[in-house]
Amino acid sequence: MNDVREVEVVVIGAGQAGLSSAYHLRRTGFEPGRDFVVLDHSPGPGGAWQFRWPSLTYGKVHGMHALPGMELTDADPARPSAEVIREYFDRYERTFDLRVRRPVDVTAVRSAGEGGTEDDAGDVRAGRLLVETSDGIWSARALINATGTWDRPFLPRYPGQEDFRGRQLHTAQYAGPEEFAGQRVVVVGGGASGTQHLLEIAPYAAATTWVTRRPPVFREGPFNEEAGRAAVALVEERVRQGLPPRSVVSVTGLPLNDAIRQGLADGVLDRLPMFDRITPDGVEWDDGRHVNADVILWATGFRAALDHLRPLRLREPGGGIRVEGTRAVADPRIHLVGYGPSASTIGANRAGRAAVRDIRRLLATEEPVAA
Repeated sequence: MNDVREVEVVVIGAGQAGLSSAYHLRRTGFEPGRDFVVLDHSPGPGGAWQFRWPSLTYGKVHGMHALPGMELTDADPARPSAEVIREYFDRYERTFDLRVRRPVDVTAVRSAGEGGTEDDAGDVRAGRLLVETSDGIWSARALINATGTWDRPFLPRYPGQEDFRGRQLHTAQYAGPEEFAGQRVVVVGGGASGTQHLLEIAPYAAATTWVTRRPPVFREGPFNEEAGRAAVALVEERVRQGLPPRSVVSVTGLPLNDAIRQGLADGVLDRLPMFDRITPDGVEWDDGRHVNADVILWATGFRAALDHLRPLRLREPGGGIRVEGTRAVADPRIHLVGYGPSASTIGANRAGRAAVRDIRRLLATEEPVAA
């Protein structure tokens, strides 16, 4: 196994969560390239932000917090957020010499078998991890998974979906409102992306229809620290139970800003309950209502990109990975940053610091960490 490269820690992903984790590793004495490596499958810096649609300008981004150690200043609110944040992340990686390796696809993470076999879950936890990638195999004593959700768009299934003659796309494929000019568009989803899509598309489209499973909740007034802690606690409880996490945004509601108020006043944000089936030319409800559509835009969110961790058998019967803080309960070598309660920019910053602190403790119980 001469082609296996050894490090103390592998970080998978170079978005907000991965870069925050790498910063704290560097700051506490881990040397990039020698003690830890950051693997990112994207073509360049920027995390998932680099794939956002051009009309999502920086001024429309809610709750973007700077990475630790470097403020994001003087950003033009009229520029696309993809450009602003890509440049910021690039500058951050170079300033702190994080040496992100890209593009690298991680295909699987396995136990190396030291102290046991892959089927011996009791003993194998003391061994190293093998991270299999398109750039070879890395051996590590701990792993920070910061892969986010962008690579796993969630598309629900409804009867008749395959017979729809129009176009169906997900937020992940959304490129801007101009392409919907003169079309009848059904937007599905009650989150921030769904409302942003509707407000952008409405001036171009022949007609828009908003459909959500649950009535939207609009939040008046400032979102203070106490409310933030309460929202995070709800998400955190789910991951403690081993259930798939809900996003923090899903429990905070939608901020009632000027654009939302105008959309409500104009009728753009008049919501209909979820349809029951899709027909060749639109969507239909059991009560007989039918809406013609040329496009169905699914703003239905994303799921955590964790398939590469499947060989470690971390998932609970509930479908999620049980996590305490950032540590996977089933395997203390694995930390999930940007998962569940830390799936926000400020949450990822804090979680990166916490993960590094716990990893230092873990490694110190076995042998000294390289300075």
